[in-house]
Amino acid sequence: MSKLRLTFACGDYDRTRALAEGTVQADGIDVNYLRLPVEETFFRMMRHREFEVAEMSLSSYVKSLATGGAPFIALPVYTSRQFRHAGVFVHADSGISRPEDLVGRVVGTPEWQLTAGVWIRGILADRHGVAVDSVRYRTGGQETPGRIEKAVVDLGAAVDIEPIGPGETLSALLAEGRIDALQSPRVPSSFVPGGPVRRLFGDAVAAEKQYFADTGIFPIMHVVVVRRDVYEDNRWVAQSLTKALTVAKHQAMTELYDSSALRFMSPWLIPGVEEARSLLGEDFWSYGLAGNETALSTFLRYHHEQGLSPRRLAPEELFAPEALESFVI
Repeated sequence: MSKLRLTFACGDYDRTRALAEGTVQADGIDVNYLRLPVEETFFRMMRHREFEVAEMSLSSYVKSLATGGAPFIALPVYTSRQFRHAGVFVHADSGISRPEDLVGRVVGTPEWQLTAGVWIRGILADRHGVAVDSVRYRTGGQETPGRIEKAVVDLGAAVDIEPIGPGETLSALLAEGRIDALQSPRVPSSFVPGGPVRRLFGDAVAAEKQYFADTGIFPIMHVVVVRRDVYEDNRWVAQSLTKALTVAKHQAMTELYDSSALRFMSPWLIPGVEEARSLLGEDFWSYGLAGNETALSTFLRYHHEQGLSPRRLAPEELFAPEALESFVI
């Protein structure tokens, strides 16, 4: 019996590599894995629905649920999780020394609907008193001019938000002091030793550890989505893909903690894994809904408060029901 061939566009991650290389198989599916940069995957999936399965920004996915037809259905598989305190950069001469100093300032963000930006704005509002509408925002390409929002964003007059000029980039504007700060998932090229750009949180790791200690949240960035037409015709693929991706993640975690020869060029990789387990828990990169409700519900609150979703969704509304439970013996 022939397998269902599905193209899966996703980043090149340790946690998905076994599926990409075929050492882990999804039941009944022949996976054509395309290793693509996240921005390309998101753009092509959101704009043209090119792939049957894809990694997707959590924010873009939640926003898509408000559009007619809900073009995708998500699996509770989180290909990217990341603390975001390290993603706020300021000009060294801006006079910004603490988060509260961002009030009234001009802050760049590549796109308003970026998941990283939603988390950063929410955290700054919740924990540092920087209300979302207290900042003036400028959007555009971080390193290359011409970036646009992947999905339509209409905030009305609630937020001061404008695009930068057609030949401008956020990284250069920050270096020149023409914007005061930048909130971004990527490190700007203008952030160099001795340069005019520094991080807002001088010890971002300490800030992120404290954030987790206070909230229990390890922010979720990306999910895996199945195109709705594929899901409706083959509802079994939700469970099949979730099973395979979960096995691949467990395999990667085992290999990550192999001290015989380091898999990645990080000198303190093994102690780092041990510290992550101590601080965040044994399964610190967990999939599924159980155990991730707080992170998801907090993000969904931020998404609604920031004008990106018309109502506040519940975490269980996000996922294919077939992927939320499995048989037991």
